[in-house]
Amino acid sequence: MRASQRARGEDVALVDSLLSADERRRTSSTRFDELRAEQKQLGKLIPKAQGEEKAELLARTKELAEAVKAADAEQHDAAEQAQQLLLRLGNLVHPDVPIGGEEDFVVLEQHGAPRDFAAEGFTPKDHLELGELLGAIDVDRGAKVSGSRFYYLTGVGALLELALVNAAIAQATAAGFTPVLTPTLVKPSAMAGTGYLGQVEDDVYYLEKDDLYLVGTSEVPLAAYHMDEIIDAGKLPLRYAGFSSCYRREAGSYGKDTRGIIRVHQFDKVEMFVYTTPEDAEAEHQRLLAWEKQWLSALELPFQVIELASGDLGSSASRKFDCEAWIPTQAKYRELTSTSNTTEFQSRRLSIRLRDEKGTRPLATLNGTLCAVPRTIVAILENHQLADGSVRVPEVLRPYLGGREVLEPVTTSAK
Repeated sequence: MRASQRARGEDVALVDSLLSADERRRTSSTRFDELRAEQKQLGKLIPKAQGEEKAELLARTKELAEAVKAADAEQHDAAEQAQQLLLRLGNLVHPDVPIGGEEDFVVLEQHGAPRDFAAEGFTPKDHLELGELLGAIDVDRGAKVSGSRFYYLTGVGALLELALVNAAIAQATAAGFTPVLTPTLVKPSAMAGTGYLGQVEDDVYYLEKDDLYLVGTSEVPLAAYHMDEIIDAGKLPLRYAGFSSCYRREAGSYGKDTRGIIRVHQFDKVEMFVYTTPEDAEAEHQRLLAWEKQWLSALELPFQVIELASGDLGSSASRKFDCEAWIPTQAKYRELTSTSNTTEFQSRRLSIRLRDEKGTRPLATLNGTLCAVPRTIVAILENHQLADGSVRVPEVLRPYLGGREVLEPVTTSAK
């Protein structure tokens, strides 16, 4: 655990503080048990005692009552301190994860080749210019109504989102996932249990009056779906495909991606979530990655697969892979999907267990973004644009757009 904390760039001393608190918890628990045993023994002796002996026993009983009360309080205080320290620890980093920060990722694969727009004889437009030409994206009115980093999807933009969501759910359903429409407001126990009240707490919207959180991903309600339950191992794996709106403050992104809809406060997403045995978690992680690659390939996007370094994992992930699509006007790859193996980290915090021949024990959970809608729209518009500002529709989406093969520019009304 010390090595894992060091790899994450987190506080290593936290491990020793936890061990100290846990030792205090164990000691105070033993002390409480010893005092309670003596208290019970005295309870049996008092009825048989007489005179001075009885008076002494009664006096000792009074002393014990105070001592038991103090030991019980000490026990609960130590247990609470240990639990709070435990919640601050990240998951154990997988031994194969590269060590380092955000820039120390490793490129594992590349699929497809970026288009040579110069050879085609035109300069590519960015997604916002294309979205405005198509009457698909309106960030000015989004800012007018809600502030910066909000937007409207209109006309073919709205239809494109619905097509993406339906196509993504169709792929997930064909792969055996159960579609789920999740709540977007959750209790603190659900948010803390999934690990979203640590490093990323500043990005979370909290409704103080209701003591509820707006989720930044349907991973949270999907992880908490089986909270405090025991699942028969024969039912595993359980695979869910959740659709929800997601909310993020983007507190640390001042000045980043201010143009368009790459980094926004509200967006829709299809998220894969799996409950499985710890023994099958790594293989399931590869399956989730394969489904994400299948999706991006179906959208005919050039992309690369990277493994994130230890300091960029987030508290709950033991290992994480991202798929990044090529964005022509930025001349670089940007994250579109991500999949994490969170091992037993979330199940322990949410008290979700499996029952098999080995007994009752924590299970493993994994998550994988299938389609984060705004960024996927960005990638589609920029990679499939034509010289006149129209956009070719990938074949996988055409059945969900009435067979439409091309999105044509429209004349928009004055703002």
